[in-house]
Amino acid sequence: MTLTPLSSSELTELIHGLNRLAHNLWWTWNQEAQEIFQKLSPRAWQNLYHNAVAVLHEVSDMELRTRLQDPGFAQEVRRVLDQFEAYLQAPDTWAAEQASQLQEKPIAYFSAEFGLSETLPIAAGGLGVLAGDHAKSASDLGLPFVGISLFYRQGYFMQAINDENWQTEYYSMLNPKNLPMEPVLDAKGEPLTCMVQVATSQVRFKVWRVNVGRIPLYLMDTNLPENEELYRDLTMRVYGGDSSTRIMQEILLGVGGVRLLRALGIQPSTFHMNEGHAAFLTLELMREKLAAGATLEEATTRTRQECIFTTHTPVEAGHDRFTSDLIQYAAHKFSSDLGLTHDAFMDLGRVQAGDAQEPFCMTVLALKHSRAANGVSELHGQISRQMWQGLYPDRPVDEVPIGHITNGIHVAGWMKGPLRRFFRSKLGEGWDRDLNSPLFWQRLEDTDFVSDEELWALRANLRRELIEFARRRLLIQSQHLYRENFITYDNLLNPDALTIGFARRFATYKRAPLVFQQFERVVRLAKDQQRPVQFIFAGKAHPRDDEGKRFIQHIIHLSKHTELHGHLVFLENYDIHIARQMVSGCDVWLNNPRRPLEASGTSGQKTSAHGCLNMSIMDGWWREAYDGTNGFAIGGDHHPDRIEEQDRIDSENLYKVLEEEVINTFYNRDASGVPRQWIGKIRRAMSTITPEYSTWRMVQDYATQYYLTGQ
Repeated sequence: MTLTPLSSSELTELIHGLNRLAHNLWWTWNQEAQEIFQKLSPRAWQNLYHNAVAVLHEVSDMELRTRLQDPGFAQEVRRVLDQFEAYLQAPDTWAAEQASQLQEKPIAYFSAEFGLSETLPIAAGGLGVLAGDHAKSASDLGLPFVGISLFYRQGYFMQAINDENWQTEYYSMLNPKNLPMEPVLDAKGEPLTCMVQVATSQVRFKVWRVNVGRIPLYLMDTNLPENEELYRDLTMRVYGGDSSTRIMQEILLGVGGVRLLRALGIQPSTFHMNEGHAAFLTLELMREKLAAGATLEEATTRTRQECIFTTHTPVEAGHDRFTSDLIQYAAHKFSSDLGLTHDAFMDLGRVQAGDAQEPFCMTVLALKHSRAANGVSELHGQISRQMWQGLYPDRPVDEVPIGHITNGIHVAGWMKGPLRRFFRSKLGEGWDRDLNSPLFWQRLEDTDFVSDEELWALRANLRRELIEFARRRLLIQSQHLYRENFITYDNLLNPDALTIGFARRFATYKRAPLVFQQFERVVRLAKDQQRPVQFIFAGKAHPRDDEGKRFIQHIIHLSKHTELHGHLVFLENYDIHIARQMVSGCDVWLNNPRRPLEASGTSGQKTSAHGCLNMSIMDGWWREAYDGTNGFAIGGDHHPDRIEEQDRIDSENLYKVLEEEVINTFYNRDASGVPRQWIGKIRRAMSTITPEYSTWRMVQDYATQYYLTGQ
């Protein structure tokens, strides 16, 4: 049967739909949508960081109209656009049923970084990825929600390794026209601008909107010609510059964010501060109330009722603190706005009022002006109560008002294509309708639903994808250093070997090199002909963290110049794309922070859906998730006080579990070559971890425990 060609108006409608879709990051968690943009230009999709907007710019209007005359392709596009529209318009969301009182007054979620996609690299690490996943699940759940952050036009740094194996940093300019974002316009159709005072200057900012499913994320940008150069560059880089830059960014985020919401006519029910970076928003809320005639006490009480605070940092050094002089220089207007002396204002950010030696702490400011506060795991909640008991001297530690909601991940956003195709083959179209239900994942324990052989084949497929991805990346990395060795990368790593992954920020407390501490022992394990082990590492150290850079240098040296060559690799320029490859393809996810310094961690939560097992210190989320059957624990639920002793014991326990449990179980195969006991652990990990440690559960917890309690 001959199909009638599409009319000009039908083509225009599809093209308009594709452009609208490209400007909404819903496509980052919809595989079919991604496949459409990939088909339009496979090379552009691969080389332009999987950027749907940039792909459309690569394809002319003439070509797009021609390609859409293919009935099969046009049908795919229509199907995806119909899914997209149905998603946006769905009336029967969780929030519509469970949180309807929030419909008119959304949650305003402030975070200094949002990690949404490799397409938009404006996050430095786990805090931003958590914020991005929080936003995606808020959208899925239909929660009225607005994100507030900054647009960093150079993003976070790009990492390159030089010929001394040392991390170097460089930056690329982001072009908003090639990104899934659009300018926010005022009633006259002109770019909306707002103003905030920083130090002695009035700083203007424009605004970009990023559509994340049903919700908007607003990014403030000071790159305007009317600003002094210092302030034009204020939003240049994520956490860029010194303490002066940091406090100015945080004034913009907190005060500017509130003023932006007012300019947009948005009246939030709750201001949610994701870490202390946004805590200055509390002072702007107080200023508004004072200007309307409230007393300072009334303004403080009413502001506290509007705000909640999530802390992610279990170490004193991780909380932003500013000297009295810096506060006087950059934030003196707050004192006059609130009618406070400088010393009285400083006390808003001090544990001990009147202590002139104590700096101004953003976490203290947030805690004093929030109706509720939480850590991001059970243990982190305990640590936070101990850390901040000084703010509540009349209460025992257990009654310090800091609770906990354990972090999670946006499951759909981290699922790789082979896993999606696997479930589609089992469940047909609409397979992901109940993706976040525990019942969906519990069926993975049923051998009638999926056999051991099928799960093992899936794991082999995912591991092969990772190995080939690593080989391609290593080839690119080597081009400027070892041209004569190109061909060797085709044989690097073993697709049949037990593959252990470690990928995260290279903060020293995360102890990336711990597994190599007993070097002869790890070499023996790696070179075992019958039961080989191999390691894939990735991660960035902060540009000013030389100790973290030394960790990277040491691991790369081991990968190139020791007996671990061929059994250990380091992938440069860690980002969300590399993370997605690694959490899906590795067999074991290694996590060995110095307990209790891992507030939660989320990288290991991304592995379970793919059948990768966690091997972790009992810190953060893992001490809650581990049940003896769904992964591997390094040591017990305790730790020595002395760092040296903790490192020694953790190293010994790591090898003990690796040698006696992990390797033995992985290579214990039956006559068919299938590791039945290992697959049993995979089933348990899929069913017990994936639905529980998701941002669907997490956002529902925030809504029921914190967002709704303020209504």
